[in-house]
Formats: sequence, structure tokens, C-alpha cells
Amino acid sequence: MFAQNNAGLKGIVLDEQNIPLPGATVTLNVEKHGTVTDENGEFILANIPVGWYILEVSFLGFEKFNKKIHLLNYQQLQIRLHSSVHELQEVNISEFTKERQREVTTSYTFVDQSFLTKNESGSLMQTLSKLPGISSMDIGSGNSKPVIRGLGFNRVVVAENGLKHEGQEWGHDHGLEIDQHSVERIEIIKGPASLMYGSNAIVGVIDLRQLAVPVRNSKGGNVEVRSATNNKLYGFSTNLFQRNENWYWKARLSGKSYSDYRVPADSIEYMSYYFRLHNQQLRNTAGFEASASTTVGYQGTNSASHLTLSNVFMKSGFFANAHGLEIRSSLIPYDESDRDIDIPSQQVNHIKIMSNSYRTTNLAEFRLDIGYQHNLRKEFSEPVPHGYMPLPPDTLERQFSKHAASLHASTSIHSLEHHELKTGLSAEFQKNIRSGWGFIMPDYSSMSAGLYIVDKIEISNHWLISTGLRYDVGSISTADYKDWYSTPVNEVPVRLERAWRLNRNYHSISWAIGTTFLNGPLQLKMNAGKSFRMPNAKELSSNGLNYHMFRYEKGDSTLNAEESYQLDLGLDLIKPRWEVHLSTFINYFPNYIYLNPTAQYYEAQQIFYHRQSQVFRSGGELSASVKMTNELSWNMDIEYIWSVQLSGEKKGYTLPFTPPFSATTGFSFEQNLKGWLPNFYTGIDLQFTADQNRIVPPEKKTPGYQLVNLRAGGTVKLENLHVELSLQFKNIFNVKYYDHTSFYRLIEVPGPGRNLFISLNFPL
Repeated sequence: MFAQNNAGLKGIVLDEQNIPLPGATVTLNVEKHGTVTDENGEFILANIPVGWYILEVSFLGFEKFNKKIHLLNYQQLQIRLHSSVHELQEVNISEFTKERQREVTTSYTFVDQSFLTKNESGSLMQTLSKLPGISSMDIGSGNSKPVIRGLGFNRVVVAENGLKHEGQEWGHDHGLEIDQHSVERIEIIKGPASLMYGSNAIVGVIDLRQLAVPVRNSKGGNVEVRSATNNKLYGFSTNLFQRNENWYWKARLSGKSYSDYRVPADSIEYMSYYFRLHNQQLRNTAGFEASASTTVGYQGTNSASHLTLSNVFMKSGFFANAHGLEIRSSLIPYDESDRDIDIPSQQVNHIKIMSNSYRTTNLAEFRLDIGYQHNLRKEFSEPVPHGYMPLPPDTLERQFSKHAASLHASTSIHSLEHHELKTGLSAEFQKNIRSGWGFIMPDYSSMSAGLYIVDKIEISNHWLISTGLRYDVGSISTADYKDWYSTPVNEVPVRLERAWRLNRNYHSISWAIGTTFLNGPLQLKMNAGKSFRMPNAKELSSNGLNYHMFRYEKGDSTLNAEESYQLDLGLDLIKPRWEVHLSTFINYFPNYIYLNPTAQYYEAQQIFYHRQSQVFRSGGELSASVKMTNELSWNMDIEYIWSVQLSGEKKGYTLPFTPPFSATTGFSFEQNLKGWLPNFYTGIDLQFTADQNRIVPPEKKTPGYQLVNLRAGGTVKLENLHVELSLQFKNIFNVKYYDHTSFYRLIEVPGPGRNLFISLNFPL
């Protein structure tokens, strides 16, 4: 019997074969209420105050069970635990993923370490491009930028542990300064996300998570070595961790080196001239990367705090023809060694300090995330005079030193009946200082802050409604800049103004409303939302020659904040033997910011203006999989994006770098082989990419292509040592193809040729 004002919980804990599990730990809100199951796997918790609780069930050798429950009176549950081969960290991926998919009313994708290992490519974004709706803008074989549903740069937020990663996102040839080995899991939201992340999260967020906590009183680590044949890559990453009862530390050291990568071509046509390639290698695309990170944390019963320090250093060469250099007259011996990093090249060092803390009570959860980042990027180029410019004094063409400090504080109230209310505050400060003899963007500083409130309402067991509102304010200030040399104007030498001083203030309201309907295997989603983006300094205040891109770029100080309205519809149907996932969107920009080419010229370079116009976009992704047998599965992914400019000088044209229609289908085979090779898997993927004939000049049309990729791997048992083996065989038929979103596509460079990735992971 239970008291009138109290509730109770009774249940049984079973394994996957419905066998009771005696001795399983059952807790509500951790140590407030808890017990263990008896010899029949049963438990009872009595005299519990009415309210919301987090039920957690754990048993050695099984994945943890977590569920949010509302106790009003007496309840009875049957809980089934799933076995786990090994438990290295205290996270419950399956339950977390299900809850997040239910909460997020836009398209949501969860990526775990297994996916990253089985699909590893040259960079993190190239690995994620296996997912429908995600592509990468590649800069050689070691750097790439994320693209979500055809848009990238400052319209996609990449975050680490909830805080924005701040590099030089505005540039075509700037990759991500993140060690992909340190990433433990990834959450991808496709759709308007300014509600939680503020400016720039127009088309989505890629949130990298690295705060998995080791189990109590444990220590260990791993060493991973990998290699690739196409660019002669070799690399390593080693990770160590230790935890006592509450305190823990983790440390990681990674490095890689690669040579010029190969393309299935003997020459490149560039401005009506054919350049021969030595051994089919794209000259001066070698590079190396080194990174180190450490985390110190405290994991208590109702609170946790983590402090992370990381440093990523990258250096890589640029294919000389892609940066406006005439290598026929250059004295640099580009083909002397395929591992030389000659000029032009880039060098980036990114330092990041992050603090992530939270505390939970019976009523709410409080979170505080604070971060500081310093991004130092240098571009080196052969000192070549242009126009009236004299011979530059050195090879440092451009340098950008960016300091960024950010804060995010939030409170989630989960004690309300049928509601989960979340409020938050975010703020950010940036300062970017340029130097070097080349100019493309002025010094600037910016500040932004936002307040938001989100409410998740559980209408019933089938219906969930999420709604939210956010208000942001921001400002950006740019410095003036004049050429360091004089140009004759009416026979008078003048240092021309290339950027002007300005101060602009912006404010915007973001909102979203969505619903999720669950009925057994069926899940339906609908979400409408508004996002925004503040213009960057290059769009507002640039006024100079970009010799790398062969154009004169002129900013517009009157640009308004870019706004986006989007409607997302989703359908998920999950059966025991097959699954179907459909996600579609309709997107409208009343004032999309773009770089518009004109018929005017300056010093023989075409003039481009930053303009705003109305843009309409639509498209979506379709994924399906069928488990044909217990070991053999078939899968298919399709994605398509359509866009059109509704106003402006390019009315009727699409947007630049719009990915073409693509489809990937393949088979996977997984089997737990006895003996030395358990957890074996293999698969084949056929990638079909259509022609991209819808372009905006001066873009060029891109022909379609088909690629075949293979993969295999598993756990290799060598006496007491278990080694994780992963093989990726990309473009096995060495097909010559052109990736429409690749940076080097602009100068008719095909994609990489045949490539075999090999990865070995040794536990310590």
C-alpha cells in the first residue's frame, strides 16, 4: 500500500532472452532512491514523492538503461537490458539516440565511433560526407569544409561540446582545425538551428562530442596507426585515460604526414594550357598535422565539470595553379619531391580551452560552458608583383590572428508536469587581426549575445510539441586599410583604399515550432523555423583584388542580416527487418548574401559585388535499409537539392556549389566469426552522381560519374591482444570524375584516384 501523496515503482529486469537479472542496480535520480533486484530479477521502490524522475538500471556486462518517467501513483515496468561486449565509458548510446531523435523535430543524425571507423576518409568532413545531405568542400586530400544541404561556410555551425568552433570559416580554402581522432560521437541537425546556436546556424549544426567519462577506478587507452596509398599517408593517434572514484584525466596525441595526392589524369587543362603531372600527382598538395589535447574532469553524483585544452597545428601546400601562380615561369622545383611543402602553402595553429560543467537537482539541470580560442592562420606565396604592386618583401602573403571567447549558460526545468522548459544565455566576442602584403579582408571585431527559451510539451505518449523563441543582438566593427604601395591616379601617386571603417549593429528574432508523432514503428516530424546570420567583414568591407580567385571583390556596407525561413517534414518507419527514413525541406531567403560576377573589369580582373537577393531552395534525403538475412543487409541513400534566385542580377539561376542529385546503394555483411576474427564486417557501395547542369556563371557544368567503394574490418584476436582492423578501398576502378563542390573543381582538377585506407587500433 502506498500513501496518498506518494507514488511507487515495481518491476522486473530481464536480459535479451527474457532471463531475470538478479543484483541489477535500480536508481531514481541516482542516489536519492535506489535498490537492487532480487533473485527473480524483481524490485520495488515505495513511498516516493510524486514527480519526474530519471530511472537508471545497470548490470555488469549490459548497456545501461535510462528513461525519464513521471510518477503519479503506482507503476509497474518490465525492463530489458542489452548485452555489451565491453564497456569503456559510462554512456548509453542507444537510449540517448532514441530520446534525441524524439526531441529534435528537424532531421537528426547520430554518429558514433563505429561509423567513423568504418567510413574513415582523408578528413573528418570527408568521412561524414557518407551521410545523406552532408558533403564536403575539399581542399586537397587533407582539408575540407562541411556542407549541409548545399550550403556551407558561415551558414553551418561546427561545435565542440556545445561551443562554436571559431576558425576562418569565410574562406574557400580554410579547413577545420580539429583532430578527428579525438571525436567520440557526433550529433548532426539539418535545419534551422539559430534557436540554440545563434548566428550562422542557418542550415544546420555539426556538434562534436568528446566528454565521455571513463568508468570508476579504471585506466587504459589505445594506439591507432593508419595509412593510405593514394597520398602515401601515415599517421598515429594515442589516447590514455585514468579515473578513480570521481576524478579522471584523458590525454591524446595525434600526427599524420602525407605526400602529393594522385588523380586519374596525366595533365591538367588550365586557362587553355595543359600542365603535365609527374606520376599523376597533383604537385605541392603534401602536408602534415600534429595535435595534442588533455582533459581533467570531476564526475560526481549530481554534478560534473570538465576542463579541456587542445592545440592543433596543420601545414599543407596548395596546388600552385589554383592560387593564381604561373608555374611555367616559377623557379620552384615542384616535382623534385612529393613530400615537399613549397609555396603557395598554408600554416594554421588553433589553441582551444573549454570548460563544461553541469549540476542536476530534483527540479532542474544547470549547465555552464565557457571557451577561449586562438586561430593563427598564415598563407605563404611566391612574391610576385601584380599591377602597380612592387616586388613583395617576403613570402607571407596573408596572416589572420583570431581571438574568440564564448559563453553558454542554460537551465532545464524537468519538474513540470508534461513540460520540459529550457532557458539559456549565450555571448561571444571575436577579434581578427590581419597582416601580410596581400589583402582580402580587413581587421574586425564583433560581439553578439542572445537569450532563448524552449518548451517541450508531452501531449501524450504519441505526441510531443517543441517550441522556442530567441532574441539576438550583435555588432561588427571593421578597420580601414590602404595599399602599402602607391597607384597613379590622374598622374598622382595614391595609396588606394581597400577597406573602410564601419560599425554595424544587428538584431534578430529566431523562432521554431515543431511536433513529433510516435506510434509504434512510425515517427512523423514537422518543424517550421527562422534563422539568421550576421554579414562577415569580407562581405561588408572588402574592396580589393583576390589574385587567388582571379577577381576583384567589393563588399557592401549596407547589407542586412541574412534571414532564412524553413519548413521540415520527416518520416521514419522502423520495422524489425527494414527501415525507411525520409526528410524533406522547403527553404526561403528574403535576403540571401552572395558574390555576384559582373561584366566590369579592374586590372584585367573581373569585378564581383556582394549582393542580396531572394532565394528559394527545396530538397531532401531518402534512406532505406533491408536486413535480408541475419548477416546480409542492403541500404540505399538518395539526396537532391534544388535552388533558384528569385531576384537580383542572377534571377532564375541556381546558387553556386549546389551539389547534384546523388544516390548510394550497397550491401553489408556482418558475422561474428569464431576464433581469431570476431565482429567481422565487409561491404560494397555504388555511388551514382548525376550531371550538374544547373549552374550560375562563371561556374562550369559538371558531368556525372559512378564510383565503387569497398570496406572490411573486424576484431583480430592475437593471443591476449585484440586489434581493431579497418580497411577502406575508395574509387577502386580509378575513375576520373569531377566533384562539383570541390575547391579545385574551379580549375578542372579531377577527384582523387584509387585509394586504400588501412587502420589498426591497439588497446592499452
